[in-house]
Amino acid sequence: MTDTIAEAGWNFDNTYARLPEAFFARLDPVPVRAPRLVILNRPLAQELGLNAPNMEKEGAGLFSGNRIPHGALPLAQAYAGHQFGHFTMLGDGRAILLGEHLAPDGRRFDIQLKGSGRTPFSRGGDGRAVLGPMLREYIISETLHGLGIPTSRSLAVVATGESVFRETALPGAVLTRVAASHLRVGTFEYAAFRGNFQDLKTLADYVIRRHYPDAVAAASPYCSLLAAVMQRQARLIAQWQCVGFIHGVMNTDNTALSGETMDYGPCAFMDAYDLATVFSSIDHQGRYAYGNQPRIMHWNLTRFAETLLPLLAPDQATAVRLAREILAAFFQTFRAAWLAGMRAKLGLTMEEAKDEALVQDLLDCMHRTRADFTNTWRELALKNLPSKPIFRDAAFLEWMKRWRDRLQQQSATPEEVRTLMQAHSPAVIPRNHRVEEALDAANNEDFTIMERLLAILTRPYDNTPGQEEYRSPPPPSWSGYRTFCGT
Repeated sequence: MTDTIAEAGWNFDNTYARLPEAFFARLDPVPVRAPRLVILNRPLAQELGLNAPNMEKEGAGLFSGNRIPHGALPLAQAYAGHQFGHFTMLGDGRAILLGEHLAPDGRRFDIQLKGSGRTPFSRGGDGRAVLGPMLREYIISETLHGLGIPTSRSLAVVATGESVFRETALPGAVLTRVAASHLRVGTFEYAAFRGNFQDLKTLADYVIRRHYPDAVAAASPYCSLLAAVMQRQARLIAQWQCVGFIHGVMNTDNTALSGETMDYGPCAFMDAYDLATVFSSIDHQGRYAYGNQPRIMHWNLTRFAETLLPLLAPDQATAVRLAREILAAFFQTFRAAWLAGMRAKLGLTMEEAKDEALVQDLLDCMHRTRADFTNTWRELALKNLPSKPIFRDAAFLEWMKRWRDRLQQQSATPEEVRTLMQAHSPAVIPRNHRVEEALDAANNEDFTIMERLLAILTRPYDNTPGQEEYRSPPPPSWSGYRTFCGT
C-alpha cells in the first residue's frame, strides 16, 4: 500500500543536519497517546506545495510526531542565549526540527514540532506544550503574517490526548511551526562559548549561504552578514512599533537571524498607548516593554557582534571598531523605517523635516488621553471623527490643524490619503480579551470562537462584515492583564 505520508508533497533537503554534530542532537519526537488534529492552515499548506486534503487525513499522526514524513531527519538544535540579560546554555528542550522543506517556488522552510517531548536540552522539563499557548502562537503569528510583518508561521496544532502539568493539569498539544530557519543569535552565542573557531566560521558561512548570499562576494563577508542582520532586525522592530506589537520575551535565543518574528510566548498587542506597556508575567522590571524594544534589539545585536569578532578581523581592536561602526547605524535604520511607517499611517506621501515632531505630538496626545493605539490611527482616516476624549482634546485639535495643513501640501486626493492610511493602520488586532475568550473555549473543546477570530484577523486592514465586535478594547476589568510563556 502506498504511504500517504509520502504522497503529502514533502520535499526535504536537510542542510542544517550537515553542520558539525555539536550543533544538534539527532532524535525522533516522543509519540503521544491520542493525537487529534485541531486546526490546519490550509492556505499555508498550499503555499508550501503540500497536499491539504492528505494533511487533513493524516495530520493527527504527522503533526504530533507519531509518524515521520519521508525525507525528514529529526533533530533538536543546540543554542545558548541571554535570557533577561543573563547568559545560559539552552537548546531545543521541547522542539524537534523535522527538516527543511523546499516549496515549489524554491524557498526553503524549517518544519518544526513544538511540544514534541524531551530532548537532551530539556534541562529537567517535560518537553511538552499546552494547548492554549500553542493556539495563541497560531493566532498571533498568523495575525502578524496578515499584517505583512516577517514572522514564523503556524501550519497545524494537534491535541495530544495527554495532560501536561503546570500549576494544574492542562490539555497537551503540539504546534507545527514553519520558518525561514530557526537560526538565532543564541546559535552563535553557543558556538562562541564552545570556542571552536572552525565551527564558528562554518556556522557563519552557512547562514550567509542560506539567508544572505549577496554577502559571499562582499569584501568582508562577515561584516556584511552583521550589517544585513542588523538592517533586517531594525526594520522588523519598526514594524512591531507601528502596530503596537509587544513580543514580551526578546531574549537573544528568540532573535532570528532571518529577520523573522519568532517564538510567541507572552506576546500581546497594546491597547491604550503607553511606552511602558508590559504584558509578560515574568517581566517584572519592564525590560521588554513596548518602548524598550528598539534598545533591546540593539543590545541583542551587540551580543551577536561579539560572537563574530574572531571573523571580522585578525586583531580584536580592529574587529571591535568594525562591529561598532556597523551597529552605530541601527537606530538610524530603525528610525527611518519607523518614520516611513508612521508617515503612511498619517497619509503622508512626501517627506518633510517636521514629520517626526508631528508624529510624536500625536503620540503624546494618545498617551495623555489614554487613547486606544489601533483605533485612533484607524479613525483618523474617517471623514468624521467619533466623539472620544482624544478628538476633543485641545492639543489634538491644534495638532489636527497642523496635520491637515501638511496634507494640503501634497497632490494626493483625500480618497488616496484615506486608502494609504487604512493600508497601514489595521482595523483589527487580536485583542487580549478576544484571544483569551477563544482559548478558554478551545480548552473546552469549542473551536468555533477561535475560527471566527482567525477569519477576521487574516484580513486585518480590510473593513469586513462582522468586524465591529472585534475592534473594541477590553473592558476596564482587564487592566493589569498578564500573559504567560506556557513553559
